[in-house]
Amino acid sequence: MGGMVRAIEQGLPKRRIEDAAARRQARIDTGRETVVGVNRYVREASPAIDVRRVDAGAVRDAQVARLATVRAGRDGAAVARALAALTRSAETGPDGDRGNLLALAVDAARVRATLGEISAALEVVFGRYQAASRSSAGVYASERGASERGAGDDDYARARARTAAFIEHDGRRPRILIVKLGQDGHDRGARVVASAFADLGFDVDVGPLFQTPREAAQMAIDNDVHVVGASSLAGGHRLLVPELIDALREQGRPDILVTVGGVVPPADVPALEAAGVAAVFGPGSQIPACALGILDRLEGVARAA
Repeated sequence: MGGMVRAIEQGLPKRRIEDAAARRQARIDTGRETVVGVNRYVREASPAIDVRRVDAGAVRDAQVARLATVRAGRDGAAVARALAALTRSAETGPDGDRGNLLALAVDAARVRATLGEISAALEVVFGRYQAASRSSAGVYASERGASERGAGDDDYARARARTAAFIEHDGRRPRILIVKLGQDGHDRGARVVASAFADLGFDVDVGPLFQTPREAAQMAIDNDVHVVGASSLAGGHRLLVPELIDALREQGRPDILVTVGGVVPPADVPALEAAGVAAVFGPGSQIPACALGILDRLEGVARAA
């Protein structure tokens, strides 16, 4: 059991899963593995799909208002005592005399402590787990090398050549920050993209899960990236990506391009483009083609400058 705990702390199981996903994506991109409707038997024109839209801004505002109402109507002193009891219990451990953590958490909830407050009370002692933010190198490239030549290989070679030309002209690699914004907690696809872009010659930074737009903007500025790639699976892109663009502008870096990839309904694309998104890559996009699209836009910015 101890060995598995150490493996999880080092991110080994997660990394092995991501490596397998990167290898599979390479097989799909080359056509070696068939996915009907994605890389074979693709419709010439996709039918319109009625997608239910949720106003994420209204949902967030309603939740913030609800939390404010809860906090205004509760006994603040009782909440403080309940949270302090949780922290003391965490300090003494299971053999201490401070009570059971689960029971104390229930007590805190009964006096209307929020989940975030309960979690923070335990974090004081236990800390908070943060998954390692690193991507695998060479996995996507090695699988392409093992694959039979497919339709996607020309784009792969072109993307590598274009990246080399960018380095020659700019004096450094094109640098991209892959981010997950808000409560979108699934990052396997983002890790696959990061691995593939690294193999295409990009410098790649990967942000932690649950970043705010302002945190992502600051990380992009600190790392001096050319482009931020926001990966969206939970529908928050319509709210959070424009906030990211605004944060970059407010901090004096409107030159950093922002792209979006993932589950983005076609009906959302015009609004994203109007907000300043440089490119949107929807489901089924091949990674080398995405890299070429980003290089097109980076070179367009360079020519305009």
